[in-house]
Amino acid sequence: MKPQNSPPAVTTGSLTFKVHRRQPELVSPAKPTPRELKLLSDIDDQEGLRFHIPSIFFYRHNPTSYADPVTVIRRALAETLVYYYPFAGRLREGPNRKLAVDCTGEGVLFIEADADVALAEFEEKDALRPPFPCFEELLFDVEGSSEVLNAPLLFIQVTRLKCGGFIFAVRLNHTMTDAAGQTGFLKMMSEFASGEHVPSISPVWERHLLSARVPLRVTQAHREYDEQVAVDTESTIGNREKMVGRSFFFGGAEMSAIRRLLPPDLANNSTNMETLTSFLWRCRTRALRPDPNKEMRIIFIVNARSKLKNPPLPPGYYGNVFAFPVAIATARDLTEKPLEFAVRLVKEAKSSVTDEYMRSLADLMVTKGRPRFLMDGACLISDVRIFAGIDFGVWGKPVYGGIGTAGMAEFPAASFCVPFMNRKGENGIVVPFRLPEKAMQRFVEVLDCVFNDESISKDGSKSPKKLIMSSL
Repeated sequence: MKPQNSPPAVTTGSLTFKVHRRQPELVSPAKPTPRELKLLSDIDDQEGLRFHIPSIFFYRHNPTSYADPVTVIRRALAETLVYYYPFAGRLREGPNRKLAVDCTGEGVLFIEADADVALAEFEEKDALRPPFPCFEELLFDVEGSSEVLNAPLLFIQVTRLKCGGFIFAVRLNHTMTDAAGQTGFLKMMSEFASGEHVPSISPVWERHLLSARVPLRVTQAHREYDEQVAVDTESTIGNREKMVGRSFFFGGAEMSAIRRLLPPDLANNSTNMETLTSFLWRCRTRALRPDPNKEMRIIFIVNARSKLKNPPLPPGYYGNVFAFPVAIATARDLTEKPLEFAVRLVKEAKSSVTDEYMRSLADLMVTKGRPRFLMDGACLISDVRIFAGIDFGVWGKPVYGGIGTAGMAEFPAASFCVPFMNRKGENGIVVPFRLPEKAMQRFVEVLDCVFNDESISKDGSKSPKKLIMSSL
């Protein structure tokens, strides 16, 4: 395989390096697989999931091993595709835009690459965190590969580092699977990379289990799919401002400071994600300074696998099994009322996801023609800490594993909670955010006010003081 032309240098902060990629190739299943057409569920093929979602993993060099990560991962991928063979096919669209996988066995896209940079240089330059400015070089967008239909459903790039470590970047078609399903796929790859010959859990298709009922019965309120409103682009929040991305770390000290804003009983009975999601929703609203009467929304992802009882999903089911419940409040209520107000709204929305909610959601997709979720005044926060344990054998667990940037194709205002260890060795959560430039400055100030016990005025301003908590 011939390498491509020498690329321009990639700069991330003060870190500069080059990535040399070989030509893309297709990796097919290691053994013959069935040729068939497999329908997606009505949760899978909703409009809001028709995009590719990327993630990235950094691994250290193992001085006791001479294994080539590219060779090991390519082989493990081919073996995994024997079990997850629909991923080697292509999506087709049928009547009423119904999606199905044509299991052609063509394969998934794979790129072998080398970068003249060491993992330690990322760490020294504080560049081992999202958003990665170099992300597009570590997961190169091959022309046509990001199409939803008739394109590879999975794309992997493995980039060797000069220290012997490597970067594993993956992008997959979201209609095929969610974070839990992707984790199952990657864990099978890690088992084969570690020398196993039989997977611990076999994948299950069975997408009919989350298809619409007959007759259709929309029994729940699905406010996340409210009718789209006509948005005046001239008055849209931050429309004319440059968008910037930064990451924020929330460790034990930060979470304790947030919990002190809540009544003790609520603080003790709320999860870290409920607390942090509510806090960030409130801080983001203060930073944006919308009209006080504007309806602000926080959408979060709830894994519904444990909610489904009639019938339950079998182990190994790797389709999309989550909902986008939404909490809604006016900007005035959200910013002027205590944090308790936001937390209770979030907990209420989260608890609304039940077995019947998911069945009703599948029916809604059919009755309303797969509506998009309403994005005006909304942000989305998703917990992807499940990616932390992807172990490719001799290289152990990733130093960083998760989303590579804030935002996604269908939802630029999306943020993801990723497990992270800061320079002090403290474990916590890092959250990349994208905001208009001036709003980002105010967002940093709002956070600093909380973590420095400062008061904030209703317009979000603060008295001058050295900021000790900002982006990483």
